[in-house]
Amino acid sequence: MRSPFRAIVARTALVAGVLVLFGAALATSGSAAPRTITVSMRHSRFAPEYVIVRRGATVRFVITNLDPIDHEFILGDEAVQRRHETGTDPVHGHVPGEVSVPPGETAETSYTFTRPGVLLIGCHAPRHYAYGMRGRLLIVY
Repeated sequence: MRSPFRAIVARTALVAGVLVLFGAALATSGSAAPRTITVSMRHSRFAPEYVIVRRGATVRFVITNLDPIDHEFILGDEAVQRRHETGTDPVHGHVPGEVSVPPGETAETSYTFTRPGVLLIGCHAPRHYAYGMRGRLLIVY
């Protein structure tokens, strides 16, 4: 009989493998230097849409807006996404994991992942999140 721990590890490995096969970015941390993940925004979509990081990793996101309109990169749980969906901040950049990116520009933000789980990536320019401009980030052990 398999132990519950082994089953969780096997499922996590399977999910990580599937996401990597389908274009997800995988970031690991074994050194003090932050890992860089490049994200592009085009046709009101994030690429990659799925990212996997290890707990404890600090990731530097380099985000390029290839669209002719403003976008945002907001990293957080559902409560963070709800707050931004109804919020009025016209520009982001002072909070880790949150940045506004004007058309044709590149911006950066960093984030340290302290516990395992799932976070969401969203753009909250008017109607973008409802249109589907979102992604997922999986934090594994």
